[in-house]
Amino acid sequence: MKLSELRQQGYQALIEALGVVGAIKFLQQLEVGYGDYTKERHQWLDKLNFEDFERFLEQKKIES
Repeated sequence: MKLSELRQQGYQALIEALGVVGAIKFLQQLEVGYGDYTKERHQWLDKLNFEDFERFLEQKKIES
């Protein structure tokens, strides 16, 4: 399936599920975004280590 066909079917599904006005309101909620996710991700991810991750998992076990 071509991307243009996928997009057309997606629009059609939105319109069928939400109506024209609802589909437009939904699409207006979407944002393109900004920034460099990869660079920002490394800013916090590079600070993590295995011991921090283990502590996080243990805390989640206690909470559930």
